[in-house]
Amino acid sequence: MSGHLTDPVLAGVRHGFGTRDAPAPDVYVRPHQVHGAAVVEATACRNAAQPPDADGIVSALPGLAVAVVTADCVPVLLAAPVGTAVSAVHAGWRGLAAGVVKAAVEVLVRVSGAGPAELVAAIGPHIGPCCYEGEGPVLEALERCHGSAARAAARPARPGHALLDLGGLVRAALFDAGLPAAAVGGAAAVCTRCDPERFHSHRRDGARAGRLLHHVTASGPTSSQG
Repeated sequence: MSGHLTDPVLAGVRHGFGTRDAPAPDVYVRPHQVHGAAVVEATACRNAAQPPDADGIVSALPGLAVAVVTADCVPVLLAAPVGTAVSAVHAGWRGLAAGVVKAAVEVLVRVSGAGPAELVAAIGPHIGPCCYEGEGPVLEALERCHGSAARAAARPARPGHALLDLGGLVRAALFDAGLPAAAVGGAAAVCTRCDPERFHSHRRDGARAGRLLHHVTASGPTSSQG
């Protein structure tokens, strides 16, 4: 699709990381995001009058895209072999501190029947360590969940604050959940705050910031990337 960013690790799986001019898929479902760790299946969103509260969604329904929106948080798209089941995840610092990445991998494994080492994942555009500063309570919450990986993702800044690599922490969480390093792509992991022409950013634009929609579709082995 025009305007979308894609990642080679998801080749053969229809997906796209959103930019300002990227069109939404014709048919998609997404949860009501609340910066937590809940992960739902697509059927719960498709059949509900109101989307359930969750920050990850998993689907094995061919042709139905699942999606999340972001405006600096980290979008993650995952797929089982040949795209038979997929997941879209919204991972801000609160979701990371709550374990949303691990939760999404666990649900995708259950739905797909694949092992974690068989999954692939791509990290999309988000605020980079060049621009994202967190204070003490944020660092402490991330460290409680991720330990040394959280410390490695933080670079000291002014007193009581650190520049945080949220994308790096997502990558570490995926490794910890059992995905191999070669299965985690970052071709679309560019900084949203640094690129106002392509991306919305809450840190840059405040309450008037728009949202970027990121999607992935479950399909059979004959599917093509889009």
